[in-house]
Amino acid sequence: MWNKKEPDTPQVMVPEPKNLLTNKKNTDAMRPLDATANRETGWLGSSLHVKGDIAGSEDLLIDGSVEGLIQLDERKLTVGTTAKVTADINARDVVVYGYVKGNVRAKGRIEIKKDGSVIGNLTTAQIMIEDGANFKGSIEIDRSAEEEADNNVSSRAASAAAGAGPKSV
Repeated sequence: MWNKKEPDTPQVMVPEPKNLLTNKKNTDAMRPLDATANRETGWLGSSLHVKGDIAGSEDLLIDGSVEGLIQLDERKLTVGTTAKVTADINARDVVVYGYVKGNVRAKGRIEIKKDGSVIGNLTTAQIMIEDGANFKGSIEIDRSAEEEADNNVSSRAASAAAGAGPKSV
């Protein structure tokens, strides 16, 4: 009617990407330590219950319950507000918003947030316990792990600057 010509080729509608985590509470507030957008993060939902050991090479956010051992040597573990963890934990950094019963060893830093609760012994280079947090156990400050981690970062940076570092695709 208005001399508009229909396109000869059909227009393809590209579906808008959907965020799979839209029904999940926004966890951006739960990432105070070195949050990087390109870092892989696994998520254990609030309805999941794990009995056994967890080991991995990516950051992990737990909202469910875990019994066993959690081994994330060079990665960050976040224990969400709904999480109940009965496990010994080894990670680079640990942030607790929920409940942890077990010994926690972090090469970098352990944070126990306002409503977080930890029953167990902590070994770390840095510790932060907010007002309102619950903690029962002992704390050992181990700066050797932090210095070792700093040396590893420095050596990786130097090798990357020299072009000898690992290539990412």
